[in-house]
Amino acid sequence: MKAEIISVGTELLLGQICNTDAQYISQESAPIGIDIYYHTTVGDNRDRLLNVIKTASGRSDLIIFTGGLGPTEDDLTKETVSEFLNMKLVEFPQAKDHVIEHFHSKKIPENNKKQWMFPEGSKLIPNNNGTAPGCIIESDSKIFVVLPGPPNELQPMFRETVISYILSKIGYKTVIESRVLKLFGISESETEERIKDIIDNQTNPTIAPLVGGGSVTLRITAKAHGSDEAFDMIQATEQQIRDRLGEYIYGIDADTIPSMVADLLIGNKLTIAVAESCTGGNIANLLTDIGGISQSLKLCEVTYANEAKIKELAIPQDIIDKYGAVSSETAEFMAEGIRKKSDTSIGLSITGIAGPNAVENKPVGLFYVGISSKYGNETYKFISRGNRIWFKNYASLTALNELRKYIIKYI
Repeated sequence: MKAEIISVGTELLLGQICNTDAQYISQESAPIGIDIYYHTTVGDNRDRLLNVIKTASGRSDLIIFTGGLGPTEDDLTKETVSEFLNMKLVEFPQAKDHVIEHFHSKKIPENNKKQWMFPEGSKLIPNNNGTAPGCIIESDSKIFVVLPGPPNELQPMFRETVISYILSKIGYKTVIESRVLKLFGISESETEERIKDIIDNQTNPTIAPLVGGGSVTLRITAKAHGSDEAFDMIQATEQQIRDRLGEYIYGIDADTIPSMVADLLIGNKLTIAVAESCTGGNIANLLTDIGGISQSLKLCEVTYANEAKIKELAIPQDIIDKYGAVSSETAEFMAEGIRKKSDTSIGLSITGIAGPNAVENKPVGLFYVGISSKYGNETYKFISRGNRIWFKNYASLTALNELRKYIIKYI
């Protein structure tokens, strides 16, 4: 079944709110075999919405509307759908009772009375969290689903009513399952180059590369008669990819580099302290987003100035004078200094040049990561591109990824 989502609301086009409704519906549709082919966003305008509906009805079997069911004049989704389908709006007693009950003994505003009017012959979708019920309309072998915009209303309505209705129509013949491989330390172009033949020969499962924040993800999607069959298909393709890119794969699905590092630290009963310079505390921020990290993370210091590096981390003045604050030597002393100061298993450090100006005749984007433990000290050199905000995030993730690999290697 081909489906698409039409999100109605000028506030979406203005960027005032994120379109989480379309994301949610797509996520819930895939496992039951609904192929979402299009996402369309349109403002609160009758003519434009009519044009969008006309296009959608010509290419999709299932059209799901979100938003535009409120009581105000610019809430016109039901009215426009009714006009397109040439169906008159009629009063639904069940919806009327719901609206009246919602207001209890208060006087019902005149505008809210439109919320109990629906296309004749439609099926109501109960809304237990708001005044606007939704509806399902069947017309000329097409299914139109009309839902309110607030996520706390839409999600239970979709989950509790819409899914079962759709399943009754399609017989639940197929499922769609996905697994996302998370990679770091390799570009999207190199990733594709290494698995180009696999991508070129894909049919089912399919492979979709995505990039963002310096990381690459590969989404493997399979369509099958059941989840077990789909994941068997995914596993075969995943193994092919791991054979070529395994050194860069740090996790799957919801895994993040900070969460994987936290699991390794906590699971191995390791303690850690962090000394940051160019990232300004971002590594600490990423780690403390993870619940339970207090079992391992003992101390974080932002030693931004050279004086702080010398005073707080016991770095000899001559090391900074000879090699510079941004150097392999300084990174090593930072990692060892914070480890000894905090008496932890591991010390992690980072120092670099976020820009916009070069420092010590060294280029913007240069940074060094240091790791110190009883297994020895190691430093790593990197060059990145991007503005200061991008640099701080990328450098922080790089440092944590090197820590992840260090723990796997030695512990």
